[in-house]
Amino acid sequence: MKKVFKSLAIVVATISLFSCGQTQTKDDTKSEKKIGVLLVNHGSVAESWRNMLLDVETQVREDILSNPKISKVTTAFMEYTEPSIATRMKEFDAEDFDEVIVVPIFLTVSSHYSHDIPVILGVSADPKSKDYMIGKEKIEVYKAKARVSITPPLDYSTILKKNIEHRVKALSKDAQNEGVLLVAYGDADYNQQWEEMVDEIGKYLKIKTGHESIAYSWCGHLVGYSTEPTVKGIEQLMELEDNVIVIPILVANDPYFQKDIIQKACDMVKGNVLYVQDAILPDANLNKWVIDISKETAEGL
Repeated sequence: MKKVFKSLAIVVATISLFSCGQTQTKDDTKSEKKIGVLLVNHGSVAESWRNMLLDVETQVREDILSNPKISKVTTAFMEYTEPSIATRMKEFDAEDFDEVIVVPIFLTVSSHYSHDIPVILGVSADPKSKDYMIGKEKIEVYKAKARVSITPPLDYSTILKKNIEHRVKALSKDAQNEGVLLVAYGDADYNQQWEEMVDEIGKYLKIKTGHESIAYSWCGHLVGYSTEPTVKGIEQLMELEDNVIVIPILVANDPYFQKDIIQKACDMVKGNVLYVQDAILPDANLNKWVIDISKETAEGL
């Protein structure tokens, strides 16, 4: 398991963030620091996926910039496309920023959140990484002059639970005769955390929606991007209930996952399967979380 970098700073009493300890090149005694916010997401070859994340930036920018301490908000994709994290951090340096708050729009602790992003930002060393590239994806590593703080992932809040509750209720017709299958990407290195995440969501749904039969499956690289786990999950629930609701726990809508994997799996099963090719976004509560965590972090710097 790859190591999470250790230095932590407290934003508010119950919210922690990663504080990445670069040497500050600016005069620390000056009264006002120039602070920027970088919204980081995984990235995708699908333009529709990327646009949903760019929409978040558009929707939160005005509210974040209402805090006089913050003077810029922008977005970076971790892989597959520009603007990359390195590109954005170079821009912050060119514009003489002292602090950059990195807000990863990721579901929970994962290899990307805990390892890749810190390495790409140059605040966590990895002996396996080349000087300027990380892994076969050829992602540039760039250590900024600005000090970097990384905020927690989404499951530190109730956003995911409420989002999925809303989507389940939108499809539900009779909770007493329905099972719910939660389909998430998965992570081999952080399997325990991912299982805990979906388990907590399942417990929440039992209370809020009244569904007793709840299961989960993975659809990402952990299972070779296969339809089989989703098919098995639906079939197991069909043994208990007349109908099955399938909910993707995926940040944005990527045709490869929502259509080619999950939809195909639903079509392969005989029975009444209720499924919409949707995602967590768009979500006003997620936008509010991005706004709040950005402002709270800025106040704590």
